[in-house]
Amino acid sequence: MSKDSLLLQPIAVGGLTLKNRIMFPPLTTGYEERDGSIGERSLAFYERLAKGGTGFVVIGDVAPVMTASPTPKLCDDRQIPTFKRLADALHKYDCKVALQIFHPEYDVPEVGRLIRLAQMAAKEGMEAKAKGDMATFGAKMKESQEFGKRAHGKIAHDMRFFIQEVTPEQLGGIKKAIADASRRAQEAGIDAIEVHGDRLLGSLCSRLMNFRTDAYGGSFENRVRYALEVVAAIKEAAPKLMIEYKLPIITKNPDGSDRGKGGLHPEDAVEFAKLLEKAGVHMIQVAQANHTGNMADTIPPMGTREENWILPVTRAVKAAVSIPVATVGKVLTVENGEKILSDGDADIIAYGRSLLCDADIANKVASDEPIRQCLNCNKGCVDAIQNRRYISCVLNAENGEEAAVSIQPAAESKQVVIVGAGIAGLEAARVAAIRGHKVDVYEKSDKVGGQIHLAAVPPRKDEILRSIEYYNTILPGLGVKIHLNTEVTKQIMNAADAVIVAVGAHDFALPVPGGDGANVVSSWDVLSGKAAVSGHCAVIGGGLVGTETAEYLLEKGCTVSIIEMMDKIANGESSTILPTILADFKAHNVQQYVNTKVSAIEAGAVKAMQGEAEITILCDMVVMAVGSKKNVFDVEGVTVPVYYAGDCSGERTASIAEAIRGGYKAANEV
Repeated sequence: MSKDSLLLQPIAVGGLTLKNRIMFPPLTTGYEERDGSIGERSLAFYERLAKGGTGFVVIGDVAPVMTASPTPKLCDDRQIPTFKRLADALHKYDCKVALQIFHPEYDVPEVGRLIRLAQMAAKEGMEAKAKGDMATFGAKMKESQEFGKRAHGKIAHDMRFFIQEVTPEQLGGIKKAIADASRRAQEAGIDAIEVHGDRLLGSLCSRLMNFRTDAYGGSFENRVRYALEVVAAIKEAAPKLMIEYKLPIITKNPDGSDRGKGGLHPEDAVEFAKLLEKAGVHMIQVAQANHTGNMADTIPPMGTREENWILPVTRAVKAAVSIPVATVGKVLTVENGEKILSDGDADIIAYGRSLLCDADIANKVASDEPIRQCLNCNKGCVDAIQNRRYISCVLNAENGEEAAVSIQPAAESKQVVIVGAGIAGLEAARVAAIRGHKVDVYEKSDKVGGQIHLAAVPPRKDEILRSIEYYNTILPGLGVKIHLNTEVTKQIMNAADAVIVAVGAHDFALPVPGGDGANVVSSWDVLSGKAAVSGHCAVIGGGLVGTETAEYLLEKGCTVSIIEMMDKIANGESSTILPTILADFKAHNVQQYVNTKVSAIEAGAVKAMQGEAEITILCDMVVMAVGSKKNVFDVEGVTVPVYYAGDCSGERTASIAEAIRGGYKAANEV
């Protein structure tokens, strides 16, 4: 593509002109300060998106009240300066910024009261402990735990029933808080407000969740009444701001069931879009409804939804209104976005996870540079937020550290030899070349990518190959030379200025009697096609590799049992894909032996201990999936500086995120 790309054309939205059609949609990042203000980490993250050319950035989940949620908040005038600093930073790059204003679907004041009581009791307990009063300490800590349980119980209750129980007076107070936050946003120089049409508003709009019998329930007109009142309140409080509405759609699962709850069915959504335009909304973003407890509904993991999956409803909304419409939902590539714009199905393309993966999409479209594509793995982004960590992408070593981590030009160009062309070695090659070094990569096999090729074999995992495709595209243009089927020599290494060792790891078998039997194969050999499998397979190891290998075996028609020492399988797997895996196991009657330690392998059986009890698990074959060990590389006699990256760099093997960051760090140190 080039500067003539439709993605790079400006568009008027309300009183704003967006310099291009590339939008960063609202994602909870976890980067904000404890009080919800915009701090250094958050500022650097959003400024990096603007620097990369993004035309419109939406800050996700900005609460207009002080909630327990770890999200941005604009509930106090004292927070205005931090948001003004954000607006000023993005405006330097002609990037417009919006705040997505939302209110959670629970009684915020009451939950807050219970949390404060829990904190106060805990504080009093610790003060008593410091004085040696252990009786009071115990009583106060028990009291704190009780208030904490009541707070969590209140949230759990309200997530189901608040929509029915919230009074018109409470709704009026929430509406005022949203209006006040919008006024603060205008004072801070923010360009727009995105109304969060899911959560509280979407629940009220939903025929699946709203069973009220007053003016806010029943008919379509009543269900959307409050949302329209909120729009009116924002327009009155902040008349200079552009207003965008996130329109959540209840779509269909492959089995015909509803996907999502807190939103509108397509036919209602189209009618509501017309009302929003009439109410003065300047832009609509069509998105998937949620409120099911599984983020996979709105942010599906790899292999579970087709690309552009929300587009059919976007197309219908676009045809019904004259204001700009944005689409989101695994658009994934710039080619997809270009086609959507060309077909007239939307006016603006929201790249969420894609911009986490590569913040320079807009600039790279203009310069026709390779773009690093999202894997849809959800491991660094969605899982992080659900586990109260800050957001990141497994392929992007800079997420969340933009203020401190970047690729800096080398003081002098060096000859760098990289040993191993797995994902860590490839990332090291990219970064070293960008820094100005001359890079040669030596790989003893016939292809680059290392273990990524094994990871791509199980069901739904082939999207991970995009990580290798990126390096195959970008490295030649950076002048990196890759030597396949070539063992590096000491002479080659010593002729360079520095060496980065990224030789990976190898799988291993449990050291138990029978572990080397003819009926025992490794998961790596199974996934690579080196080992044939059939019949009933006992998979030893229920971690990520074991569970994914088990799914592959099911696909091949095998019967499967999983044996795991820990108390559950798939520990560390994405919470968005885990329900799919477990449903697959249930459908195929996969037996799970947890808290089980293998003691011996025999012909036709695995002997194991569950506590003090010995059990026998009958099987035809045994598949070892108990992990891997780092490869040890001989550097004796190497006289130049040596750095390590990936699996071979530490005592434990690395995840893809750790491998990427290890390669990035090693190359930056040369």
